Amino acid sequence: MGETINQLKQTRRTQRKLRTSGSVRGTTERPRLSIFRSVKNIYAQVIDDTTGKTLVAASSLEKDVRGTMKHGGNKGAAAEIGKTIAAKAIAKGVTQVAFDRNGYRYHGRVKALADAARKAGLKF
Repeated sequence: MGETINQLKQTRRTQRKLRTSGSVRGTTERPRLSIFRSVKNIYAQVIDDTTGKTLVAASSLEKDVRGTMKHGGNKGAAAEIGKTIAAKAIAKGVTQVAFDRNGYRYHGRVKALADAARKAGLKF
């Protein structure tokens, strides 16, 4: 019980991630949309797990996106990244994805990113 609160949260997220990693897999027809959120930023990738390649990626650190937002770690930034990743994926010919929450609850920034990506044309 010598873990701090942050270490415990990270351990629990990793456990949730491992539980769902077997069921959420990306194929060539339906790649995986994986997200990662930190305190200051949010990142999204569309990954084809059969070849192990990232098809498109977007984050709140990109110069063209960063100019439109005040802070990269809020719901507004997550929605912007959702729109961006959807536009990039559709440009590459990807319309359907498997959504990988990466162990995070479907709430707040994760939900904002997913909703914006759906609104921009991606199908989950």
